[in-house]
Amino acid sequence: MKSYIKLLIAVIAALAVLLTGSTIILNINDKGDSGRPYRVEAERISRKIENNEAYSLDDYSHITNVVKISENIETENSDYLIKNIKGDIYRFDYIYHDESKSELMIFYFCFGIMSLFVISLMIYIYYDIIHPFEKLSNYPTELAKGNLTKPLKEQKSGYFGKFLWGLDLLRERLEKQRTDELELKRQNNTMVLSLSHDIKTPLGVIELYAKALEKGLYKDEEKKKEISVNIHAKCEEIRRYVDDIAKTESEEFLSLDVNVGEFYLSELIGSVEWFYREKLTLLKTEFDIDVFTDCIISGDMERSVEVIQNVIENAVKYGDGKRIAISFSNEEDCQLIHILNSGCTLSDSELPHIFDSFWRGSNIGSQSGSGLGLYICRTLMRKMEGDIYAGINDGNMIVTAVFSRV
Repeated sequence: MKSYIKLLIAVIAALAVLLTGSTIILNINDKGDSGRPYRVEAERISRKIENNEAYSLDDYSHITNVVKISENIETENSDYLIKNIKGDIYRFDYIYHDESKSELMIFYFCFGIMSLFVISLMIYIYYDIIHPFEKLSNYPTELAKGNLTKPLKEQKSGYFGKFLWGLDLLRERLEKQRTDELELKRQNNTMVLSLSHDIKTPLGVIELYAKALEKGLYKDEEKKKEISVNIHAKCEEIRRYVDDIAKTESEEFLSLDVNVGEFYLSELIGSVEWFYREKLTLLKTEFDIDVFTDCIISGDMERSVEVIQNVIENAVKYGDGKRIAISFSNEEDCQLIHILNSGCTLSDSELPHIFDSFWRGSNIGSQSGSGLGLYICRTLMRKMEGDIYAGINDGNMIVTAVFSRV
């Protein structure tokens, strides 16, 4: 706000300086004979008369008549000039309209209109852009604090339409994630309580059998064998409960929403290029995208961008930083997108595991990560009825995403 007010004051000051300077220059130019052309013409005719040269009034636009008079008077008014030439008195009649004042008024009028436009534009920018943006500036902070219930109001100006839509979409997603997390916690608590109750039953039976065996209550070997079988069955029951817990946790962890639709390949590649072209240029990494034939592919546009971004992020982290390239190929009804990065140090034996959850290769070095990026990529691709795989060729890692063409 303060910076913008300073800018407005600077603009007004610049306009004032420009007006003052222009006025001074115009007034200077208006002074002297150059501002009164009839005097110049009279002076030229006087020289011709003095030199006994012929002249024609048709050559002069302001002097209309030259008369030799006997009265020795040197006066000047708006209609004629009196000049003494070699002792003779001449009267020079002229026609002249001083247009400098009207030109100056036109200049002031135009300058006033321009100044009014500039100041109005500055005020308009403030009320329709700067002031609304100031109101929005605190919204990301509120989102970070977890204040997600207040939707954004649409601005009348419409300048921030897509920005507001994006922020509100972010708010809705964060709110949904928080709701899902709370629901997941509730379900987990319910599940833990239920399973703990279910597990207590077989554990109680095993405990009774163990005490009976400890005290030697069963002498018959057949009975002991039967008890052993029962203990094993109860252990299997407990194992099933544990497997159910692991499966439930895995399913909840992978609850990635996918809305399968149709979009153009150029939209996907355009989004990826827009995001990475400048970034990779700053990293001094060569970024090549081969020429491709546009087509319609099946999938979730946003999730597809996420997949390609995850692969490129891995290429930035674990490649040598020299080159990342995107190429294309077709197989039957599928569109293949190949992402290559130079400097792969992953061994062939590790390659089959790169899409496993929480797996990290020996080439991670000091790079941080959870080992879930490519695992999520594979999950998303399969939910979109596609696939993803990787290979190593001449020291280059090549990850291929397979999409269905429409």
